[in-house]
Order: sequence, then structure tokens, then C-alpha cells
Amino acid sequence: MTDPTRLQNLGGIPVDAVRGQLVPWLPRQRWFAGKGRTIRGVEVVSAVEVVRGDPAMFHLVLAVEHEAAAGHPAAADHYQLLLGIRARRLERLDYATIGRLRGGPHDGTVLYDAAHDSELSRWVLERFAAAVPERPVETGPLVFHRYADRAPGTRLAGLVVGVEQSNTSIVFGDDVIMKLFRRLTPGVNPDLELTLALADVGSRRIPQPVAWFEAEFGGETTTLGLVQEYLRTGTDGWELAKTSVRDLYADQDLHGIGSADALRAHEVGGDFAGESFRLGVATAEVHADLARTLPTGIAREAQLTALAEQMGRRLDAATEVVAELAPYADRLREAYRDLARLGREDHPVPLQRIHGDFHLGQVMRTATRWVLIDFEGEPAQPLVERRAVHSPLRDVAAMLRSFDYAARHLLAERRAGGAGVPAPHLVRRAEEWAMRNRDAFCAGYAKAGSVDPRAEPVLLRAFETDKAVYEVVYESGNRPSWLPVPMSAIRRLADRAPAPH
Repeated sequence: MTDPTRLQNLGGIPVDAVRGQLVPWLPRQRWFAGKGRTIRGVEVVSAVEVVRGDPAMFHLVLAVEHEAAAGHPAAADHYQLLLGIRARRLERLDYATIGRLRGGPHDGTVLYDAAHDSELSRWVLERFAAAVPERPVETGPLVFHRYADRAPGTRLAGLVVGVEQSNTSIVFGDDVIMKLFRRLTPGVNPDLELTLALADVGSRRIPQPVAWFEAEFGGETTTLGLVQEYLRTGTDGWELAKTSVRDLYADQDLHGIGSADALRAHEVGGDFAGESFRLGVATAEVHADLARTLPTGIAREAQLTALAEQMGRRLDAATEVVAELAPYADRLREAYRDLARLGREDHPVPLQRIHGDFHLGQVMRTATRWVLIDFEGEPAQPLVERRAVHSPLRDVAAMLRSFDYAARHLLAERRAGGAGVPAPHLVRRAEEWAMRNRDAFCAGYAKAGSVDPRAEPVLLRAFETDKAVYEVVYESGNRPSWLPVPMSAIRRLADRAPAPH
């Protein structure tokens, strides 16, 4: 990496001028993790000129130092940026502009995020095309690897996908999609690690990997970007589930609720259970492939007790933030006490690598199959935690929570729009839809896997409770009108009788 004390300019532009433009720009980016924290400074710790001329492009690694804040000690986060430099404004790139220089020999020069510039971003494809499997190519500290025999076309136009939060994805033509990891942590990103492991065992439940690039950072080989096949016929599971629920609510028979012939979810256009079953099958297959190709383990008394204590501490912290949790806290702790008791009863719990951030937005339905995507894990968690082994039922519980969200999203949106408390018959229909699809998912998982999640009620309840507590804190701070969604799960989980032992 570049010695920042020796870096004076970028293409003749003083580094201080670049830093001055980055400080106000970074907090406005969706992928910036330091929102609400004062930036003390921005340092360019690595700079590689990859395209010369006008326009020019630099690959940068930035260290962003923050002031200490509640729950956040003073620290530096590191980010990756493709910095574009043009002598004059290009109107189509105004939305990606970082800033314009004023005065001096570079007056009017525009700095911008070149991930949005298809003229420059295709440079990355050219690097991948120059590599072959087993023989990477290097550009300064950047190392480009190719997994597939067929290289992506080098003249494909790139288009940034506008839905991601923590990274930036660029679709090139209808061929491939490249994920640019914005916030960098030293080490191999789990998305690359698990994707390659699954591809090596022939899994068809993932977008096939094409290439990736990396660099030495923090003393470790660190993943910078991953290229995979683009699932152009795919639709993400969240959108499909929302459509199902919307159809259910719109069915005219719902207006006759209370009559003897009122229809249920499986009797109207809103049924999704068949897809949920198939998604359960796909999830179990991916878990099985991960278990046979990556490390596994067994959690016994000490680990289960420690896990239960961690969950209890998160619940304690959550009740201090969200007063609505307090009436249910004691009963929720039963789930954690039951989890700790499993260990004392010598109930071994298999551990393995898992998805780690599993929900309906992390799966896609193509014309032929369900596919799992984005194996990065929860971005806010330390890398060592994301690469650790966990119970696969943690993924299952997370998906069950996602079905609850899909069932109730329209009710939350109506409440946010001022519609008030939803009608009881709609709440009942939401509950029916969620229960039917949760059960179908578990049935599919059981058919394809070695365990039926429903046969492990203590584990499933503990993981689902922990997830719902997290959701309550998140919604309270970010979308208060959505708070009833996880709170409905909190009431259900608190009322559930302790599992027999």
C-alpha cells in the first residue's frame, strides 16, 4: 500500500484538495457506516492510478477517522473508492459528483465516483480478461483473479444497481454483476469464501463466480470485489412475497370476513407456500454443501451457555432503549434459559458456516430455481464473527422472521401513511399467511436436509427471539411505524410455553 506520508498529489491535484471534497461527500453515501459520527479526518492510505488522461481514474483506499460517540470509540474505518477525475463537468455524471475544484491550474476539474462511469469502470473487466484461472494479473498492489474459463466481455457497459446499502454492485450488460466492497476489513470476505466453496462442489444454488480482485491490507489479503453471473431472469424473494400478500389482501372474499365461506390464504391468489417449500429445500441444500466443504463443529454446554448469556445481554440493552419490551422481558428470557439448559442436558448442537444475514431479500427466484446470494454476513459484525461457525438454525430463524415481515409490510405501510390501526381481519390474514409459509419453509428444509427445524423448538425459539429483539431496537430508532411488526413476534414468542425437556 502507498505510504500516506509520501503521497502528495493525484494526477497533479494536491491530496489535501481531494480530502477537502471527500469530507462532506462521504456521509451522504448509503454505504458509509459512520453516519451520525463526526469525521475528524480523511487519509488516502493507498492510491493506484489505473487510467491516465482525461478522464483519469485512481483506485483509493481511504481511512476515515471519527470522533468518539456513544457506543463508538474513536476509530478509523477504511473504504474503497474508484476516483474519477475530469477536466470539465459531464452532465450525465452529476449525481456521482464528489466536488469541483476552484481556482488554480485545476479550476473546474470534477472529482466523482467512477463506479458510475461505464467508460472507466470497464477497466476492471479488462484486468479480469487479462487473467486466466490459476494465473492472476497485478496492477500495483491490486491482484485480479479469474475463476471461470470464460472472461466477461471487456466492452460491456456498466450500470450501478441502486438498491444496496453497504456495497455497490455494477451490472455489465446482461452478462455479469460486480460487487464492490466499500467498507474494507482485513481478510477474505465471506461472500467470496463461501461462493467459491459452493462453486467448487458444484452447487447450482448460487450465482456462479467469474472473478475477483484483492490487495494486501492490514497485513492480510483482503477482498475488494467479486464478479458473478448476472441472474437476468431472477426476481428477489421479498418482491415475490410482497406480491403474494398484496394479492391476498386484495381478494374480494376478504371483505366477507366472518362469513362461513371466507377464504384462507391457500384458497386465494395470495398463496406462496409452494415457493416457500422450494426455498426451504434450496436452503437445506446450501447448508449441506457448506457443511461438507468448510469447517464444522459441535456446541455443547459451555458454548450454549455463553450464547444464551449473550442473547440475554442484548435483551437487557434493548429494554433500556425500547420501553415496549419491558412487559415481555422475563418471559423472553425463558427462551435463553432453555437454550442454556440444552447444554446441561448434553444436547449437542451442530455448527457450520452459514449465510449469516438471511432473509427474503437475499434469495432470488429464476425461471428454474431458487438461488441464494450475498454471503457477506451481517456487515456490522466483526469479520471474525462473520467467518465463525454457527447453528444453521440461525439462518432458518432469520428467514422465519422475514416471512412475518412480508406478511405485515402492507399493514405497516398503511399505518405509516396515516391509516391507523389495521382491521382485525387483515391482521388475522397476515398471521395465517406467515404461519402457512413458515411451516412450508420448514417442511422443505426437512425434506432436503438432515433435520426438521420444528424438531428443535428450543434452538429455533431462542434464535427467533434474539432476532426479534434486534428488530425492535432497529425499528424503534429508524421506522417507528413499523415497530408493531416485530412487537407482534415478541408477544407470540413471550406467550409460547417453554419447550419440554
